[in-house]
Amino acid sequence: MSKKHVAVLLGGFSSERPVSLSSGNSCADALEAEGYRVTRVDVTRDVGRVLSELKPDVAFNALHGPFGEDGTIQGVLEYLEIPYTHSGVLASALAMNKELSKKIAKLAGIPVAESKVMSRFSIGNKHPMKPPYVVKPVNEGSSFGVVIVKEDQSHPPQVIGSAEWKYGDAVMVERYIHGRELTCAVMGDVALGVTEIIPTGHSFYDYDSKYVPGGSKHVCPAKISLNIYQKIQTLALKAHQAIGCRGVTRSDFRYDDRHSENGELIWLEVNTQPGMTPTSLVPEIAAEAGHSFGELLSWMVEDASCSR
Repeated sequence: MSKKHVAVLLGGFSSERPVSLSSGNSCADALEAEGYRVTRVDVTRDVGRVLSELKPDVAFNALHGPFGEDGTIQGVLEYLEIPYTHSGVLASALAMNKELSKKIAKLAGIPVAESKVMSRFSIGNKHPMKPPYVVKPVNEGSSFGVVIVKEDQSHPPQVIGSAEWKYGDAVMVERYIHGRELTCAVMGDVALGVTEIIPTGHSFYDYDSKYVPGGSKHVCPAKISLNIYQKIQTLALKAHQAIGCRGVTRSDFRYDDRHSENGELIWLEVNTQPGMTPTSLVPEIAAEAGHSFGELLSWMVEDASCSR
């Protein structure tokens, strides 16, 4: 019996295009190795016409950033009645909006950092909250536009209000959480393992740490107490379900254990379109749980649907 025709959606026109091309081509290669008929679709604004002519059985969504993981392409796929991977329209839109996703997480009993959303122009020369804090775009991924304001800084970074800023006018100002960077993948209704991310030569897990070779070290499974490990798994699954996610997601956390093993654990966000190269975090975590890269992607294709 022949396997499905899969259209791998990659590229696109967000700031995360290079990440998407890398993820998408890795996924397309692996799916072909698994026996699927694969067509690579570099997404442009006429993607609806392209897909309606192509008529694939499944769309594998390997897009990142605005238009790819914010509910936009998901709406196009719903309209065309093409089953697709990852989360649906509403969950994708909610997860991409840091303010709304944090509100939902908090209502679900998930610990989040104090924050507020404001216009970047209103920050000016006065700290919007006591340092240290983080300023980040409300709707971006891959750490684009993230600025850490340290305790000894006399005023906010000027780049936030400058013409150089290209990440929208609404920003989230969030209390900075000291400690370790931890992440947990969810596959369907199962929380997989927890990985610690250790940036090398960077102050935090920024774009270069994520995608430049040698930019970070992944410790999988994370060397933390069983109690904290299991708590992270529980919270990752709870966030996945509360926001209404489907397929595969990844939740990011900060864990401050400087003073105690039972230190502060904070959920940061859920990523509905995590990176999907063989060395990306989710495939590494899945491999630790016994799922090869090809098996993980095959599961995602068979899990695809509309009305997600």
